[in-house]
Amino acid sequence: MSKKGFGILGAGMISGIHADALRKSRKAELVAVCDVNEQNAKKLAEKFAPSATVYTSFDEMLKDGRVEVVDIITPNHMHTEFVLKAAAAKKHVLCEKPPAMSLKETDRMIKACKDASVKFGIFVQCRIREPMRHIKAALEQKRFGKILRVDAVMKWFRAADYYKMDAWRSNRKCGAGVTIQHAFHYIDLLQYLMGPASGVVAEMHNLAHPEIKIEDTLDARITFANGVRGFVQASTAIWPGNDVQIEIYGTDGSAIMCGTAFKLWKFKEEKPEDEKIRASGNAAQATASSDPSALPSEDHQYVIDDCVDAIESGRELCIPCSSVKASLEIALAMYKSDKIKDEVSIPFNENDIWD
Repeated sequence: MSKKGFGILGAGMISGIHADALRKSRKAELVAVCDVNEQNAKKLAEKFAPSATVYTSFDEMLKDGRVEVVDIITPNHMHTEFVLKAAAAKKHVLCEKPPAMSLKETDRMIKACKDASVKFGIFVQCRIREPMRHIKAALEQKRFGKILRVDAVMKWFRAADYYKMDAWRSNRKCGAGVTIQHAFHYIDLLQYLMGPASGVVAEMHNLAHPEIKIEDTLDARITFANGVRGFVQASTAIWPGNDVQIEIYGTDGSAIMCGTAFKLWKFKEEKPEDEKIRASGNAAQATASSDPSALPSEDHQYVIDDCVDAIESGRELCIPCSSVKASLEIALAMYKSDKIKDEVSIPFNENDIWD
């Protein structure tokens, strides 16, 4: 099987993680890089794929017959425009999270890709970390018993310079702020484990970046449709920053994923494989708690390789956009809750979130 040609759109901060994943893949190849800043695009190509063609026009890159899949790594508010263009050009799409800044835009993109018969996936790659796969399997096997609560704890640090390097990073409407820019991965994990939500209560504050007009701290409670309550503590104000924790507590067992490894994996009824499961993951792997670019590319490679396999076999992606829409709904409901200072029931009217 020949490698699938990928084109990266956006040569910003985390593009190197995507490019490294493509360089390591045996199923995909980086054949084109596009960015309005030609120097950034050239720099990325030279480091990871010297033979890749550099473009400053997305429309021109879409004309490149070697590009079969587009990897969209633009600012969050720009995703919709480029996904729709890629679908119109019959290109498969993998897109950074969040899918878009509204549910309506997300529905438009899902429909456009379906109508064009192209794949459309989202990089919420934390879902496929080894400990998370074990937690998901244990839930399906009912090993935890009755779920009592699930928590996401993200206490990171970002200096003010991080928010000033690009104009969009300090603009909520563009997808800035700890809730949708950073905590989205972990809101998604709770939704992935527990299913859709029925209500959200959230408070947002700016604790350490007074010159930046976004929230750097989120405290929220999610009530899931299954009756379980989940709690999210997320911040980029906590120096020096700690690895994120996903915690699940049941009547018969509990688990905590810290970074990419287990901190706790314990059940009343142990199984022979639990010792090996407990040791899975890599506790030494950095997960962007203090450095925004300190992330493993292996998770991204998994999503990329899965995309190639899905295209070849005709099956669905491991993380289709349709499976991430519920996570976006929760995140947007958090903004609405903070705005009205009350609980927001889901589904809800998203029209006036940013007014």
